[in-house]
Amino acid sequence: MFPTVTALLVFFLFACYTTLASDPDPVQDFCIPNTNSSLLPSSVGSNLPCKNSSEATPDDFVFSGIKTAGNFKKTGFSAISVNPMLFPGLNTLGMSFVRADLDVGGINVPHFHPRATELAYVAEGKVYSGFVDSSNRVFAKVIEKGEVMVFPRGLVHFQMNIGHSPATILGSFNSQNPGLQRIPTAVFGSGIKEELLEKAFGLSARQISVMRRKFIPIP
Repeated sequence: MFPTVTALLVFFLFACYTTLASDPDPVQDFCIPNTNSSLLPSSVGSNLPCKNSSEATPDDFVFSGIKTAGNFKKTGFSAISVNPMLFPGLNTLGMSFVRADLDVGGINVPHFHPRATELAYVAEGKVYSGFVDSSNRVFAKVIEKGEVMVFPRGLVHFQMNIGHSPATILGSFNSQNPGLQRIPTAVFGSGIKEELLEKAFGLSARQISVMRRKFIPIP
């Protein structure tokens, strides 16, 4: 009797954990955010108040903002994140989207999404793409137009355009607020004590200072 009760308890706790660790299931067909509400939160991960379903229109479920690339960074990378703030029809559905473009030689720096698994589809180009698991094993290869790669939730991943023309990637997430942590910025652009960084990376104080100037966010 006792082992059975214990097993059921463990299963129950595990089920609760996996439920709480993902976006909640919707309790209605859709929830178009009421942008006129004074209760509208600033975070796309919060529960947004819904407007009356009778006020919804087809336009709430169509987004046209990824027809062209966004603004490029010095790394030759551009990304347009599509979340409920931009695309109301996504709200409460537990998913979001991104269009990423890479110039020739451009990179998407190592980063991870703490709350979502990503599925990346190469719409154009040739991209060196991969992720690193928790044992530091690298899973990477060149993927081309028409191919898809998955990046498991919370694992560091990266991309680089190795082709002779621009590349475009369409990514989907199983969370409406997947989160984003870029490794270089998180390490050198934060307030971590320089002495610790020197010891962790075997760099001099001068080298750490150079790295900090590259990655500290500009106000």
